Amino acid sequence: MKPKGHRLFLGKMLSFVVFLLPLLQACDLQGLRPVSPRTPTLKSERTGPPPLPKDVIPHSQKQSAQKHYDNYGLIGSFSTGPQSYVRSLFSDDDTVWVGTTEGIIQVETRTGDPLKTYSMREGLLSPYVFAINKGPAGQYWFGTNNGGLSLFDGETFKNYLPSDGLADFWVYGIDFAADGTAWIATWNGVSHFDGKQFTNYNTADGLADRWVYAIAVDQDGAVWFGTEGGVSRRDNKGRWKSWRHKDGLGAPNKNRLLKSENTGFGTQINPKQKDDYAHTHDLSVLDPAGQETYNKNYVFSMAIDREGNRWFGTWGGGASRFDGTTWQNFTTENGLAGNIVYDVTIDPHDGAIWFGTNHGVSRFDGKNWMSIKAKDGLANENVYAVAIDKHRRLWLGEKGGVDVWAPQE
Repeated sequence: MKPKGHRLFLGKMLSFVVFLLPLLQACDLQGLRPVSPRTPTLKSERTGPPPLPKDVIPHSQKQSAQKHYDNYGLIGSFSTGPQSYVRSLFSDDDTVWVGTTEGIIQVETRTGDPLKTYSMREGLLSPYVFAINKGPAGQYWFGTNNGGLSLFDGETFKNYLPSDGLADFWVYGIDFAADGTAWIATWNGVSHFDGKQFTNYNTADGLADRWVYAIAVDQDGAVWFGTEGGVSRRDNKGRWKSWRHKDGLGAPNKNRLLKSENTGFGTQINPKQKDDYAHTHDLSVLDPAGQETYNKNYVFSMAIDREGNRWFGTWGGGASRFDGTTWQNFTTENGLAGNIVYDVTIDPHDGAIWFGTNHGVSRFDGKNWMSIKAKDGLANENVYAVAIDKHRRLWLGEKGGVDVWAPQE
């Protein structure tokens, strides 16, 4: 069991300190004009092709030579603060929501204006935003680390905690069923929320592991969960099934140095819990530099493509595709940029699959791979979040900021 009360107290104290930082007092973003966090600012109405966002620093100002790679060019980037991590991105019409470890930034992509920033003073219970989605009723749903679930109607936040029935304080994924109900991935199982009441599910119900990082509802109404113990599915009749490495999930790792204390980016365990953790979880692997590179059952991200294939991003085993019968794994040997896959996103324009990894971002169209790495102009090869806006621009969340790429004619 995690010491949630103690963790919540420390989380709130740290969050309060972060809240006092100038970054969230006036949207102190490098290259951005400071704006009031409470007052939207739209400078002009524009027509014609969408321009380069004003809040983006042109890449030519950062490096002497602009890189184009496989018809994508880095058009710019913006900073969210040197110590922040961009852990979630959500594209919604002309807006991209940027979830960081220091709050939320709402960016208007057409004009480039940062419309608002949101953190604890606006109503969040934690500034660390790990998941963003938009519900059927038009509300924005935010999953936070140690601050529960937050719903935003454009004016105010409504927060849900374990005292309200939510499974845990730590929320890592959100998706919606056809009936409008929400499925929520947490560090203590999953919650199903009908707008009034939470129903929680855990390992006793059939979940592969209680630590859940990714969630998606398919076209048949089945709910898929990516956990530290593999993949689980709850079908529309309430029946559970799980798949693990032995069933085909994740490619095998060849260099095995064991470690059990660190469970991955953004996840920590209390040293007092080592024995319990090692007993209930698979040991993971370090590379020669000491970075954890492999946990054979750890699924960190997922998405469902247009054909209904389920794509899973693993911690060291690359990306896995499951068509309902057969597993197929993709690693750096196939063209994937890195074998730790933080995010999987389906391109709404052409159906291609994008992967944010520990060594850049990759795109797979079903036949061909292309990757963008530091040598191609990427500011940071750890790409934690990927979003594609309505103008086909590619937004990449990294430590310290966001890179924006665009297709080149």
